[in-house]
Amino acid sequence: MVPNHSKPPSRQGRVRQPTDFCERIYRQRVGVVGLDNFHVISQETDLMIQADKRFEREAHEQVQACRAHIEGYIKRYPAFASTLQPWFNADFAPPVVRQMVQAGQAAGVGPMAAVAGAIAETVARHLLSRCKQVVVENGGDIFLKTEDAVVVGLFAGDSPLSMKFGIKLPPAADGVGICTSSGTVGHSLSAGSADAVCVISPSCALADASATAIGNRIQSSTDIKNAIHFGKSIPGISGIVVVRKREIGAWGSVELVPGKRKKG
Repeated sequence: MVPNHSKPPSRQGRVRQPTDFCERIYRQRVGVVGLDNFHVISQETDLMIQADKRFEREAHEQVQACRAHIEGYIKRYPAFASTLQPWFNADFAPPVVRQMVQAGQAAGVGPMAAVAGAIAETVARHLLSRCKQVVVENGGDIFLKTEDAVVVGLFAGDSPLSMKFGIKLPPAADGVGICTSSGTVGHSLSAGSADAVCVISPSCALADASATAIGNRIQSSTDIKNAIHFGKSIPGISGIVVVRKREIGAWGSVELVPGKRKKG
């Protein structure tokens, strides 16, 4: 079983267990006109997918394959599931595991910090062999490839800025990942208290791990600047947006636009 702690905390700060919430409000963040919507669920993995056609069977098979590879690797190396430090020596690991390992190394966190992003991208790329456009959302982490620009809503829990802004993403020939870590929303573990840390990268696994690493460094609004400065040093990241209460910080190739929906 893939453990449900995909965003482990760093050594700094105490672990915060965010308040549980039933409604997946964050799934209102992105919608592409003309694409079919469907869900794929396998144990803890719950994907919202938009694509040119409904590919439930293909997506479900790929999710099961990803989980089997990750679970098999954890059986062989149990520490892989719990370490908060970068993992090394994964040359012969399955591709989805290697994505997680490489992302964790780049961001300085454990490999499980990248599991949601790695699964989202792996499933999306599998479907792209059958269609031209796809959006895969996995617990708030998104990989997408679309023909037109897309606005991804900025969900930040109880922050007054939540869903008041969106991040406009231009079409990317090879697709793009946009992942969110939060110390106040959802099930994931975080050592920080940011309402939302969004990271954009061609690698969804890297965006996922980096969002965790950046979020771990934010205990107050005064930490936003230094956390973004740290994030800028991670190779492969193209944009960062941080929200904590009424404060927002951004860096990189990020275009913020007014939101169209009210929070909740």
